[in-house]
Amino acid sequence: MKIVGLLVGCCAFAAFAEPSVAPEAGAAGCSDGVVVSSIEFKGLEHTKPRVVERELLNRVGEPFSAEKFEAEKLRLQDLDLFTEITVACTPAAPQPSHLAPRSSSLTYTFKEIFRWIPSPAGKETDRDGLMLGLALANLNVLGEDIRAEIQYRTSTDPFLDNNEYALYVSSPYFFGLPLGWNFEFLRTDSYDDIRGYQDDSWLVDLDLDYALLPHLSLLGTLAGRILERAAFLPEFGLGFAFDYRDSKLDSRKGVYYEYMLTHVGGTDEFLVACEGGCESLGSEDYWELLTDARAYFTVSRFVTGATALARFRPGDVKFYDYYYHGGPNTFRGRGGTSFGGEDDEADSVRLGVHEVLLTLEERFVLMERHAASVLGVNFFYGVQLVAGLDGSLLWDKGHPGWEDYEGAVYGGVHLVIPALDRIRFEVGYRPDRGEPAFYFGLFDKVTSARWRSR
Repeated sequence: MKIVGLLVGCCAFAAFAEPSVAPEAGAAGCSDGVVVSSIEFKGLEHTKPRVVERELLNRVGEPFSAEKFEAEKLRLQDLDLFTEITVACTPAAPQPSHLAPRSSSLTYTFKEIFRWIPSPAGKETDRDGLMLGLALANLNVLGEDIRAEIQYRTSTDPFLDNNEYALYVSSPYFFGLPLGWNFEFLRTDSYDDIRGYQDDSWLVDLDLDYALLPHLSLLGTLAGRILERAAFLPEFGLGFAFDYRDSKLDSRKGVYYEYMLTHVGGTDEFLVACEGGCESLGSEDYWELLTDARAYFTVSRFVTGATALARFRPGDVKFYDYYYHGGPNTFRGRGGTSFGGEDDEADSVRLGVHEVLLTLEERFVLMERHAASVLGVNFFYGVQLVAGLDGSLLWDKGHPGWEDYEGAVYGGVHLVIPALDRIRFEVGYRPDRGEPAFYFGLFDKVTSARWRSR
């Protein structure tokens, strides 16, 4: 979970003060069909040119295409390194028409997002609620598009009772290869009042994403977890993903489909801290079959998104890894705060081994992405209105029935920002509950539902 305080403060200030805000420009003076004679970059103070070059679709010696520029601009925005990206064409020295076609030099101009961020940090989970703390992040280590962050977070209610220490490092490339990787180290000391156990654990996780073809990636995961009074829980998995979205962040059109097969546990001989006769939580040994499907379609400012996340886990799954549905990361029909100020307390009623999360969401782009600068800090922000339907299926054995299904409607406002993708302020309503509840979330739900970050 990433970087909250500084971003929220800057974006809120910019939304009202509107300091030096400018919408992103297009391709100035560039005409389709003009041969690109050379390419140069401006504004790359902290980013190495090769980070940008590998995302470009317009090439030297090929005709310039405005359609390619719009596509490569989305690819560059996905790096989350720039607030503005523009291109301009400068005609090359004239040549006799019988010797060579018209040509131009392309100049890409970038405005970089802030790099070092010492700031407050926080996250919102179904289990611990709002957690706050401190973070130090570098969004572009060595100019190689490597993101690194250390965090300390603690619960706000009860205050200081649940604590986490985290290190995250990630990049879409590995030594020039299209091998995305994400490394996570997490130390947790937290009482889980939903599942009823003390989560005193250490987690090390490495996720890999190799771009085999332009729209096909091979996926891998390798992790190890040590949980007090349980066993050492190794995890390894393989999968693939088809990605035809126009953009990974704030997708507007296209489809995404992922399938992942993962094995967890299987080591019951390595029990931890149970020499004094304490009761063991037991070891796990199960497979997880994951399907993640997303589809997006846009008409004018209206973006329609339909997503489905399904996880089926045959084998021996212990209670401490049961899924819970309720809150902004899973099902916006439980776990929120009522308008009377009372919390809808998370409980063990909605626990299960297998899950399906369904969402149909309509977004209205109230304000497109704008670049801004406050006190020398460059960032961007946008505003979207949202409304949708949430569906939840959660069960233990066999096939799910209607008794395992719940539905809710929701609406709200999303603030689109760097690093966090978006901050979500939403109100959900479940008919059988009888009153709306407020939810606060970070990242797109399709991201946070996968993490469930403890």
